[in-house]
Parts: sequence; C-alpha cells; structure tokens
Amino acid sequence: MSAFLEADVVVRRAGHTLDVSLAAEPGDVVAVIGPNGAGKTTLLRALAGLLPLDAGTVTCEGVTWAGAGTPTPPQQRDIGMVFQQHLLFPHLDALDNVAFGPRSRGSGRREARRVAHTWLERVGVGALSDRRPHQLSGGQAQRVAIARALATDPTLLLLDEPLAALDVSVAMALRFELARHLADFGGVSILVTHDAIDTMTIANRVVVLDEGRIAQAGTPDEVAQRPRTDHVARLVGLNVLRGHSTVTDVRLADGTSLVTTTPFDGDVFVSFGPETVSLTVGEPTGSARNRWSGVVRSVVPHGAAVRVHLDAGAAPLIADVTPASAARLELVPGRRVWAAVKATELAVYGASAAEPPAPLPSRYV
Repeated sequence: MSAFLEADVVVRRAGHTLDVSLAAEPGDVVAVIGPNGAGKTTLLRALAGLLPLDAGTVTCEGVTWAGAGTPTPPQQRDIGMVFQQHLLFPHLDALDNVAFGPRSRGSGRREARRVAHTWLERVGVGALSDRRPHQLSGGQAQRVAIARALATDPTLLLLDEPLAALDVSVAMALRFELARHLADFGGVSILVTHDAIDTMTIANRVVVLDEGRIAQAGTPDEVAQRPRTDHVARLVGLNVLRGHSTVTDVRLADGTSLVTTTPFDGDVFVSFGPETVSLTVGEPTGSARNRWSGVVRSVVPHGAAVRVHLDAGAAPLIADVTPASAARLELVPGRRVWAAVKATELAVYGASAAEPPAPLPSRYV
C-alpha cells in the first residue's frame, strides 16, 4: 500500500546532486537536518514544484505531482509553505494575508476572512488582524505566516527554517506553539531546521541529509543518541568517533585505540557525552583507560557548565566542566591538557545502517 506522501527526488546541479527517497503518513512531522549545502532547501523546493525534477516522482494523497508527464505547478499542489522570512504581502493587513489562501482556493470573501480570523486567534495574534506587516514584530509576523500556511488546510506543509530569524526567547515560545498546531494537523509536515531543539520538540521523525543523500533517518531519540554524521553529533552535543571494533577494542582512523564494554566486530561509531570527559593538566592516573593529550581550542559558557573544545587525537572533542574546574585548570585557548573517558561511558553502534544497534549505556536510556 502506498504512503500518503511518496517522493523520489533527483535534482542535478553543477557539482551537486540531490537524490532522496522519502515517505510519510498523515500526522508525521519530518525534520530535515544537515550541513549547509546538503540539499535541504532544494528538497523543499522540489516538493513544492519550485524546482523541476531531473528524475523521480512526487505523489501526495494518491495524486502525482511530478514524474511522468507534465508536472503539477506549485499553485495547483495542495501545499502550504512557511519561510525563514515571513514574506507577507506588505499592502495587506494580517487578516487579508491569511485570507488570501482560502480566497485563492475558491472561498468567498466572507468565508475566507472567517477562516483567517479563526487561525489568527489560534496562533495568538487575533487582536492584530488589522495590522500590516511593517506594524508587526518578527514573532508576530511569523505567527501570521504560519496561520496563512495552515488556513488552506493543505495536505503537505513545508517549513523552511521558520524560527531561524527570530530572537531566542521568541523562537522558543513559537516553537512550542508550532508543535501544538502540527500535532493537530492532518497532513504531512516537512521541517527544515538547523536546531536540535526543533527536532526534539516538534518532529516525530528525522532525516539527515549529507552531500545530497540521506545519511540517517529515524526518530529524534534514535538520531540524537546514535549520530552517524559529524554535523548531527555537533548538533546534539555529543562526541562521536568512528573506527573498527574487535570485541571491545576499537581502532580509530589515526591508529589510536579505545576500550569499550560493548563487544562488537566491524566498523562502528563510538559516542559519549561532553559531561563524561574529565580534564587534567597532567596525564591521568585513575581508572579511565581512554585518554588523549590535546590543546584547548575554545572555552565558552554552556548553561551551568563551561564547554571546552579540544583538538585531541582522532577528532575534536568537547568536554563540560564546572566553572571552578575551568579556573583551577586555567583553561584558556592554547592550554595543553589531558582528556579521559571511562569505558563504561562509551556507546558503541554499527557504522552500517543495516546493522542492529548495540545497547546503550544506562545513562542514555
């Protein structure tokens, strides 16, 4: 049986090819993440019909939008779009901006304005319906843009970093509101984001793009706990190293070894949180058998802790220490230190997506 949304998207550009297969069901909120240039916005534009496919198909609710024959133009696809910049019509007030969608789908003026007012109330800006875009704050304007996209009751909602241009406090408030609205949305939502918080609070599925292809897919917890790309590891704040495991010994790319408590034979990822990394000035003498000599690259506040970025061994590492420890160790850029992690703190999982995941240490569960 076919999925509600089925997309095989191939778009070729000079030096870059997007080749992605995606399927989703009603109620799914799919977060698409990845580094700049991975193809995230290209995917959204192809689904919307703003970019032609070089190969593949796009089918939504049994209707083929792209594939064999002439593609369906964007205005005839049952989609709603929300961009990073709200792109409201400057000559229309908030009410008529939102009413534009229903009017364009054939609703009369009175009905369109009724629907628009209902949505403005739902997103918390009903009292601002008579204001034009230049009279709205960034957060208010983005709420209007979200209402405009949802007012047409689309089957596919495309959101291209809708919170990226907002202040942190405004984005946080709108993030939870957006999650609530999408939870009630009967179609499929595709959310492009650079923020790990979006994937954890809004999405129920995550697709990781890297160099135009899907590098990883799963639930937010699966992707956060077992990253398969450096970008995702940085996004969720984990250290992730790749190597080859023989039983509980992992040989990294630079020839150094790690000791784990998880038996595994084959190529693996090894991940551990920054809070599990201990730092010392001299070589550690405790029970931690995994240790690196490194140089501090940066020291920045991180909540109640201090986050230390290190150049050490096979890959850069991050460690979270208390402010008191940072002062005692005199952690400044250029300072040479030792980093150590206990074997029991390491999560080990196969580097091939086809391999079953190994159990996580108890702190991840």
